[in-house]
Amino acid sequence: MLNAIIQFSLKNRLLVVAASALLMVYGVFVISKLPVDVFPDLNRPTVTIFTEAEGLAPEEVEALVTWPLETAVNGSTGVERVRSASAIGLSIVWVEFGWDTNIYTARQIVAEKLQQAQETLPQDVRPVMGPISSIMGEIMLVGLTSENPKIGGMDLRTIAEWDIRNRILSISGISQVSVIGGELKQYQVLVDPLKLKNYGVTLHDVEATIEGSNINATGGFLLSDYQESLIRNVARVKTIEDLAKSPLPKENGSPTPLTLDQVADIKLGGPLAKRGDASVNGQSAVILSIQKQPGADTIKLTKAVEAELASIQKTLPEGVKIHGDIFKQGTFIERAIKNVEEALRDGAILVAIVLFLFLLNFRTTFITLTAIPLSFVLTAIVFKYFGLSINTMTLGGLAVAIGELVDDAIVDVENVFRRLRENRHAEKSRNPLQVIFEASSEVRNSIVFATIIVVLVFIPLFAMGGIEGKIFLPLGIAYITSIVASLFVSLTLTPALCSYLLPNMKRMSAEHDGWLIRMIKGGQKRVLNFAFPHSRLVLTLVALITFGVMAMVPFFGKEFLPQFNEGSVTINILTPPGTSLAESNRIGTIAENLIRQVPEASETGRRTGRAERDDHAEGVHSSEIEVELKESERSRGDILADIRDRLDQIPGIAVNIGQPISHRIDHMMSGVRAQMAIKLFGTDLDVLRAKAEEIRQAMSEVEGVVDLSVEKQVLIPQVHVLFDREKAASYGLLSGEAAEYAELAMQGKAVGQVLDGQRTYDIVMRLSDAARNDVEAIKQIPVDTKDGNVVPLQAIATVQDAKGPNIINRENAQRRIVIQANVSDRDLVGVVQKVQAAIDSKVHLPQGYYVTYGGQFESQASASRLIALLSLFSLAGMFMVLYVHFKSANLALQVMTSIPLAFIGAVIGVWLSGGVFSIATMVGFVTLTGIAARNGIMMIAHYIHLMEHEGEKFDLAMVYRGTSERIIPVLMTALTASLALIPLVIAADEPGRELLHPVAVVIFCGLFSSTLLDLTVRPLVFWKFGKKPISTLLPQAITP
Repeated sequence: MLNAIIQFSLKNRLLVVAASALLMVYGVFVISKLPVDVFPDLNRPTVTIFTEAEGLAPEEVEALVTWPLETAVNGSTGVERVRSASAIGLSIVWVEFGWDTNIYTARQIVAEKLQQAQETLPQDVRPVMGPISSIMGEIMLVGLTSENPKIGGMDLRTIAEWDIRNRILSISGISQVSVIGGELKQYQVLVDPLKLKNYGVTLHDVEATIEGSNINATGGFLLSDYQESLIRNVARVKTIEDLAKSPLPKENGSPTPLTLDQVADIKLGGPLAKRGDASVNGQSAVILSIQKQPGADTIKLTKAVEAELASIQKTLPEGVKIHGDIFKQGTFIERAIKNVEEALRDGAILVAIVLFLFLLNFRTTFITLTAIPLSFVLTAIVFKYFGLSINTMTLGGLAVAIGELVDDAIVDVENVFRRLRENRHAEKSRNPLQVIFEASSEVRNSIVFATIIVVLVFIPLFAMGGIEGKIFLPLGIAYITSIVASLFVSLTLTPALCSYLLPNMKRMSAEHDGWLIRMIKGGQKRVLNFAFPHSRLVLTLVALITFGVMAMVPFFGKEFLPQFNEGSVTINILTPPGTSLAESNRIGTIAENLIRQVPEASETGRRTGRAERDDHAEGVHSSEIEVELKESERSRGDILADIRDRLDQIPGIAVNIGQPISHRIDHMMSGVRAQMAIKLFGTDLDVLRAKAEEIRQAMSEVEGVVDLSVEKQVLIPQVHVLFDREKAASYGLLSGEAAEYAELAMQGKAVGQVLDGQRTYDIVMRLSDAARNDVEAIKQIPVDTKDGNVVPLQAIATVQDAKGPNIINRENAQRRIVIQANVSDRDLVGVVQKVQAAIDSKVHLPQGYYVTYGGQFESQASASRLIALLSLFSLAGMFMVLYVHFKSANLALQVMTSIPLAFIGAVIGVWLSGGVFSIATMVGFVTLTGIAARNGIMMIAHYIHLMEHEGEKFDLAMVYRGTSERIIPVLMTALTASLALIPLVIAADEPGRELLHPVAVVIFCGLFSSTLLDLTVRPLVFWKFGKKPISTLLPQAITP
C-alpha cells in the first residue's frame, strides 16, 4: 500500500504539488479561525447551587438547606465530589462531575435533583443554579473609580450595574458579570420605634402602607367608534417624596393626616448588611468580574470587551475612569503564545541551518523543510475538526516535534540523493523516477514502524485523567498528529519534489561527500577502530554509567507542574472572622499601599468579602488583591519574597500569595487556593478547630512551608434572641410569629420596588440604626400583639451575647476544615512527605477523625503512578511492534537499548536544571523513548538491507559500511530534533514556556547522550549479539 502511494505520487507529481499548495492555503485560513487560549479547556464540569436563607445561622443553614441538597445530588450519575459552604443566610453547594461529562447534561441532572429536594427545604427557600462558568473562566477584572466629588460609591455602583454590566453581558460568549464595591442603591424607610409608639402605629401598618402606595392597576379599555385606549391607573412610587407622603392609618380617627415621613426617615442608601467592597490602587472603587462561557475564545472575547469598555468610557460622567488592567487573562495568553511562537520560529531556523550544513544544497534543504509547514497546517485542520484551540500546549507539541517533522524527509531525501548519485555514476543508468521510487521504498517500512512506536509511547499521555490529562493531552495530540502528517508528506510531496529538483543537479556528478560529512565519517571510523578491539570495556563502562545515573533518580524532588510566570500576583489576606467590613477595608488598604511600594507593582485591585452573584462564600474578613507586575530583572521568587516581607508588618492576618491562573488551578484540584491542602474531617466543630491548630503548629516547623493558614471556621460574636413561648402566648403570639416580626424590625425587608425607567430599586424598611445598634436597643424593639397593643421585645424574649460559627464547610457530606500552605525553594512532594511525618508523630486524632492530603501533591502522585504503569504497557507494545518488524526478539531488544542510553543524558539534564521531577518531566521521558528507538530502527534496518539486497555478509566490513552510510541521516535527525528545542531549553521562566522547558530539557539531553553513545554501542551490540538472529533470518549472509 505504501509503495502504491509513492508510485501514485511520482506518476501524478504536478497534482500532488498543486494539492499541497491548496492545502497550505486552506490550512492558513483554518489557523486564522482557531480559538486562542493560554491552556486547553481546563473547566471542570461543575454546577454551583446558590440558596439564600435570610435570617438563618450557619448551623441552621447546614441542617435545613445544605444537608438536604447534598443528599439529593450525592450519588448522581457522573458526580465525583460535592463541596459546600454554609454561611450566614447563605448556602453554596458545588457539584463536581467527571472531566468528560457534558456541562449541559450535568446541569440537567442537578436540576432534576433540585426539584426533588425542594419539598424538604424551608418555606420560601429556593435553590438556584449558577450560570455556566467556572473559576478558570474569569477572564478580566475591571475597576471603576471616580475623581469627581459629586459621584460617590452609590453612583459608581449604579453605573456598573446598569450601564456597564448589561452591555458586557450582551457580548456573545460572556457568561456572568459579578459586581462588588460601592453601594447598591435602595429606597430606605428607617422607622423610629418611639414615633410609632407615639402615633399608635405598628410596623405592619408601615409595611401595608408602602405596599398599598406602590401599585399600578389596569382600568380596561376606553372604546370609541374608531379606536380603543388602554386605561392605566398609575399609582406606583417614583420619588422619595412619593414615599414620604404616603398616608398611614390614624389613631382614633384623628383629623390630622399622618404620613410615612412622620414616623420614619426616608432616604437613598446602601444595604444594611453590606457583604463586600472593593478598591483600585488604594482608592475606593467598584470591580466587575467578567467570566466567559466554556469554549469561548479568550483573546477575541477580551478584545470585544475592551472595545465595549472603550465605547462605554466615552459615555461616562467626567472624572469616572474604567481600569481594565487589574487582571486580564489575555495578557498572559498573548505573552505565552508569542513566546512559544518565537520558540517555533527559532527552532525552524536552527533546523534549516543544520540541514544546509549537512546537505550543502539549497534544493535538498528546501525539499526537507517543506515537511514543517505542511505538517503544521495538516495538524491545524485536525484541531479544527476535534474542537481544539491554539494554546501553549498545542503549540508546545509542535515545538517539541518540529525537529522530528523533517526526520522522515531527511531519511528519504538523503537516500534518494545517494541512490541518484550512484545511478549517475553507474555504467548503465536507470530512469530517475524508478531510482527515486526504489530509494523511497527502501527506507519506508522502517520509517512507518518508527512512527508507530512514537504513537505507542504516547499511550500513557492519552490515559491521563484529571487536570494533568487536560493540560498534556493536547500536547500529545499535536505531537502525534504532526508526526503522522510528516509521514504523509514524506510519502507524497517529498518523492514528487525529489523527482522535479534532484535528477539534473550538477552536484550529482561529484563522487565524494562534502567536507563536513567526510570529517564526521572519518571520526566515526576512528571511534569504531578503537571500540571493536575493546568492546567489552566499552560496553561495561556504558552499563556502569547507566546504572550510576539511574541511581540518582530516587534522590530527585517531585512536583506536579512547574511554576508559571504569569506576570501578575494574587494575594489572599484573612483577618480574624468577626472582623467588620470597615475594619477589613482599613487593613486591606494598608496591605494594598504596602504592596504598591514594591517596584514591580503597576496596578492593584482589591475585593473584600463577597459579591452578590459570586460563587464564593467568603466572609467580610477575607480580601483578595490582584497585582499586575511590570517587567523586572528580579526573579518571580524574589518579588514574592519582597511582598511577603512587607505584609509581615501587618499583625494578626494570614497571607497566601500565588498567581491568578495557578491559584485557580489549585482551587479546581482541591477546592483550596494553595499548592498543599491538608483536609481534616470530623463531626464536632470545636474538635476540628483544635486539631487543625495542632496540625498548623506541626507544619510550621517544616522547612519550605510558606503561607501557612487554617481555614477560618471559628466562633464569631452573635446576639441570641431566645423567645419564651409562655410569655409570647400570654400576648397571643406564637414564638415563630414574634421571631418573624423581630426579623422585619432588625434585618429589614424588601417591600416593593421603584421603577426608574428600565431600572428597578428595592424599597427596604427596617428600624433606624439607633434603634438596633446595641443589645439594650434591641431589647426595646416594639412587637405588635394580637389585641393591637405593643410590647418591648424583652417582654417575650431574652436578648444576650453569644458565639457561633462563621461558616461550616463540608466535602462529600462530611464536615471538614482545611490547613493550607504553599511551598517555597523546595520540591513539593518532599515537603509534603515531611509534613505527613510531622503530623503523624505530633498530632493524635480522636476516633472518627481523619486527614487527607489534597492539592498538587495528590494529582502528582496519581498521575505519576498512572504514567509509570502504562509506560510498561507501552514498552511491551513497542517490543511487539519491533518483533513484528524484525521477526526477532534479539533485534527488538537491541533497538530498545537506545532507551537507557537516552535516559543517561535525560537524568543528567534534570539534575542540572534543578533536580525536580514533574509531570512535564515525565512527558519528556515518554517522548524521548519514541525518538530514541526511532534511530535504532533505522540503523539495524540498514544493516539487514545491505545483507539482504546488496550481497553483504555478516562481517565487520558490513557493519562499518552500514554505520558509515547511516551516520549522516541519524546525526541529522538527532541534531534537528534536539537543536530545535534550544529556544525552550534556555527560557525556563518565560511565560508559556514553563511547562515546555522540562520536556525540552529531557529530550535535548537525552538525544545528546543517545546519539553520542548509540553510534558506538549500536554497531558493537549488533556485532556481538546479532549473528544468531541473522543466521535465522538471512542464512546466506553468514560466512561458513
